[in-house]
Amino acid sequence: MTWAWLSAAGHRVTAGPGGAWIRDVPPAPVALVLGAGLFHGVPSPMLATRLDLAAALYRDGRVRALLLSGDNGRAGYDEPSAMRAYLVARGVPDRVMVLDYAGFDTWDSCVRAREVFGADRLTVVTQNFHLPRAVALCRAAGIEAFGVGDDSFAVWPGRTTVYAAREFGATAKGFLDAMVLRSSPVFPGPRETSLDRILGARR
Repeated sequence: MTWAWLSAAGHRVTAGPGGAWIRDVPPAPVALVLGAGLFHGVPSPMLATRLDLAAALYRDGRVRALLLSGDNGRAGYDEPSAMRAYLVARGVPDRVMVLDYAGFDTWDSCVRAREVFGADRLTVVTQNFHLPRAVALCRAAGIEAFGVGDDSFAVWPGRTTVYAAREFGATAKGFLDAMVLRSSPVFPGPRETSLDRILGARR
């Protein structure tokens, strides 16, 4: 946990009410939105909040593309497509989204963002309890990463406390994957150019 907090120090901000937090987010080419579960095929409340934050970053011009990374490892469960549908329904153009169907955990999402999609600078979007680990892992993967976190404790204190407790084990695993084993993602490649095309078309 100390490794994650120190690695992410100075590279993260909490999204608060009113939108003033956006001024503290440096511009980046892409926002990486990490999956957080589906309920009956639609984004869970925590995932929906992440998507709302990413949409705000896009509308404000802080990012130019959205990389939606989640789990599509079994039939009938497709986080990235549900994330895209949620954003399209809220007016975000489909043409600025790239879907990563093999973001099975945070380390995989970060490594694939760098090695498969070619992202070298991004804003990662998640909840505060997860933010230090997400930023630390993206930076360990070779990405200049900044993080935006939702303060889910204000709305879901019980659930957030449980998830925050789980971060001790998840961060230990992330440290091993990133700093000791340099683990490869479950699906490491091949190189994808869809993000390059979006960013190139919007220069």
